[in-house]
Amino acid sequence: MATAKKKTTAKKAPASRKKAPAKKRPAAKKTAAKRKAVAKKQAVSPAVAKATEALAKVQKALDAEKKSLAGARKKLEAARKQAAKKATAANKRAVKSAQNASAKNSARIKAMREKMADAKNRLADTAEAARLKALKVAADEKLKVRKAELAAKAEADKAIAMAKAAESWVKARAKADAKKLTDLEKKLAKQLSLAEKKSAAKAKAAAKKKSAPKKKAAAKKKPAVKKAAPKKKAVAKKKAAPKKKAAKKK
Repeated sequence: MATAKKKTTAKKAPASRKKAPAKKRPAAKKTAAKRKAVAKKQAVSPAVAKATEALAKVQKALDAEKKSLAGARKKLEAARKQAAKKATAANKRAVKSAQNASAKNSARIKAMREKMADAKNRLADTAEAARLKALKVAADEKLKVRKAELAAKAEADKAIAMAKAAESWVKARAKADAKKLTDLEKKLAKQLSLAEKKSAAKAKAAAKKKSAPKKKAAAKKKPAVKKAAPKKKAVAKKKAAPKKKAAKKK
């Protein structure tokens, strides 16, 4: 029973580890690689595709010609063996025809190889031109992106600089306005003080003018009193004069 339990526990151990299906990331990598491959295929220029197709056709023709040459050589060897066994005119003609066929195949293969070399050169030139064109397009695109980034950064920096300039301008303007207001306040205070002084002077002058006639009237009244005093003296003299005369008569 203990062994049975061990077996069951041994069987259940893999069941507890059910997190194994999480290792499906390589599939995602494969799909990404496929996408890149598709993108590369789509990125191939038509000229390069055409040159590649032409090269593939020449390669196919060359492979076929090589097979034909191998067959011709086999026929030539068989014809030579047959001619070595029986040197008849027919065997000799067979050898000669096999040699001609082999020579023709060799000439065609030579021509095919020259075509193959030309096709390879054309493909290399086309691929290089396409690569340069792609580099130019990528450079233009990079330049456009960089230009847009710099323009956006310039706008942001401009906004910051304008905000800073506006802040400093506001501070300077507030300071200048405060100075102007202070100067104006001082000027107005001075003007008000002068106006108050003038008003006070006018009031004082008006008060003097009002008091001047009273003083003149008082001044005029005082001499009349003085003039009355001599009259009293004259009366007193007149009264005293008869007394003196009476005294003399005595």
